[in-house]
Amino acid sequence: MRVLVTGANGFLGSRLVGALREAGHEPVLAVRDIASARGAAAVACDLARDTDPQVWKAHLERVDAVVNCAGILRETRTDTFQSVHVDAPLALFRACVACGVRRVIQISALGDPSDGEFIASKHRCDAQLAALDLDWLVLRPGLVYSAHGAFGGTALLRAMAAQPGLLVLPSDGGQRLQPLAAEDLAQLVSAALVRPNVRDIVLQAVGPQVLTLRDYLCAWRAWFGLREALVVSLPLWLVDAIVGIGEWWGRGPVCRVIANLLQRSRVGDEDAVTRLQATLGITPRTLQQALRERPMKWSDLLEARWYVLRPALLSILAFLWIASAVVGMTTAPNVALAQLPTLPTPLVRPLAIATSTLDFTLGALLAFGVRVRMMLTLMLLMVLGYTLVISVLAPSHWLDPFGGVLKNVLIAAVLGALLILEPRR
Repeated sequence: MRVLVTGANGFLGSRLVGALREAGHEPVLAVRDIASARGAAAVACDLARDTDPQVWKAHLERVDAVVNCAGILRETRTDTFQSVHVDAPLALFRACVACGVRRVIQISALGDPSDGEFIASKHRCDAQLAALDLDWLVLRPGLVYSAHGAFGGTALLRAMAAQPGLLVLPSDGGQRLQPLAAEDLAQLVSAALVRPNVRDIVLQAVGPQVLTLRDYLCAWRAWFGLREALVVSLPLWLVDAIVGIGEWWGRGPVCRVIANLLQRSRVGDEDAVTRLQATLGITPRTLQQALRERPMKWSDLLEARWYVLRPALLSILAFLWIASAVVGMTTAPNVALAQLPTLPTPLVRPLAIATSTLDFTLGALLAFGVRVRMMLTLMLLMVLGYTLVISVLAPSHWLDPFGGVLKNVLIAAVLGALLILEPRR
């Protein structure tokens, strides 16, 4: 079958594409950037704006089925839950009706619509899909994980489990989950595609085991080969405050959607797994089975810890640059001149204002994640420039007992390491 997959570059979509190829199907990747498809069959789309069925009709040529894996965890100015989860998918589904593409599978979300707009928008789309003349199937997963990598909320949970000596839990960690391996969810979709009689139903896609959040994280710690950790339970008011900061910041996985996942139980009906087995012939694995089948590599632990370490280092650097700007703005000219006595007096104040303004700008832009690689590069050039100027105008500062200039060596090394590890986007 030739299968159009939206969200094909995502956490689930990428695994589904692999499963489809293994099953002998031909996936067509619906992505924003065709170059990211790396030679695979692909069409360019943007679910933030492609809300007209006419746009999708051209993408359905020779397509036998459609799987919608697209989703977002937080809204932006252009990407909203309504457009990405409802309007654009429905435009695609209506184009399927017009083009005679009967088979449509929608990856929705497990939970109650009152839990938030993420789930509510998914369910609105499910309901309107059910009213269309299509052979549709809706799968509603809860917590989806993978031992082969992570993204978004899944990466956050792995990072929480991987921290040395400490396990931080929202509340008491007693929230119940029914985790499902992303690879098993991909197999469920692949199996459904060849079962045309499985139609017009909603299935809860959950794993066979109910775990508490605490047990889930402890299982990952055991997989990482870590010892038991000191458990710290965060009160809900503090969790809400952290989530509020994450929402205000507008970046990263700490958002209301993930908070709802961590604060509420996500389990299916008692017969959910039995229905999956009877309907699609797939028996999902337990978390322990999935982890045993893919032994941990040292790079997995490094990646999980880097998930927390990277934003911590970036935040420290942003604070350092902003604080340096404040100090530079408020330092009296005679004090600055004493540090660089060979500098012409009329240049002291203008130079302090210019460098402080640049410091503040770079620090603020880095804090909000704007062009991170560029900011790190400019910061590194500034450190090297400052060091060179001081070495020429006041080389005695290298002998400062507080290491004023020597610290630049460490800062430059940190900036260089971050630049090397920072992905190109």
